[in-house]
Amino acid sequence: MKKKQATYTDEFRLQIVKLIESGKPKMEVVREYGVPEPTVRDWLRRYRNSGSFRYIDNLTEEQKELAKLRKRNKQLEMENDILKQAALIFGRK
Repeated sequence: MKKKQATYTDEFRLQIVKLIESGKPKMEVVREYGVPEPTVRDWLRRYRNSGSFRYIDNLTEEQKELAKLRKRNKQLEMENDILKQAALIFGRK
């Protein structure tokens, strides 16, 4: 059976980050609160980079632009496939 992934509020994440930044050892916080160490490490990195825990807030401008272009490319490919199918259908008649 699959284990349910835990979700944490931004307030909880901020509390963990502030505890570590105030000098409490990271591994002690990990054991005390039961949050996996890689998760805490990721929270620390994101918070220090942008002050936010959201993935999108931690992307560079180039990464945001690349994601936007990939999304647009996928949309155009889908539209192109639809037009090809329409051409095949109308070509038979």
